[in-house]
Amino acid sequence: MAQSLLTIRLARPHDAEAVASVHDLSWREAYRGIIPGRELERMVERRGPAWWETAISRGSRVAVLDFDDRIGGYVTFGVNRLSASPYQGEIFELYLLPEFQGLGFGRRLFQAARKDLNARRLDGLMVWSLSANERACSFYEKLGGRKVRRRVADRDAELVRVREP
Repeated sequence: MAQSLLTIRLARPHDAEAVASVHDLSWREAYRGIIPGRELERMVERRGPAWWETAISRGSRVAVLDFDDRIGGYVTFGVNRLSASPYQGEIFELYLLPEFQGLGFGRRLFQAARKDLNARRLDGLMVWSLSANERACSFYEKLGGRKVRRRVADRDAELVRVREP
């Protein structure tokens, strides 16, 4: 009987190509029909392997879901970018390849990021989600998130989802 190995770990520079691939595929799948095609492609193209390698090498908090040496998802997180907020931590992105969705891996990535933020004494957690991305909004609500702020962007309204410690 074969056993699979699943780990969640901080990304290393050599993971950049795999993280970029997850980003590309998951963004296209998540935002098709929400973000206009050309704009979505421009957004995806800005985050290629070189961008990810630089971010990881500079110490950005990027954790990956490593499943039998295949990167199936990632989460980026750190200090909340909204300084006036009572929530000190923020999850910037959490994406999985489509075949890894709905299996509890997103929850595990979320929990790993939250644990890291708590260890760094960043109280409270905020997540921005496009309101039209109903799947993401539902995901964060199931994790205990609640709407606390709305911001109107050029293309859509965004909601803040919070998970308190």
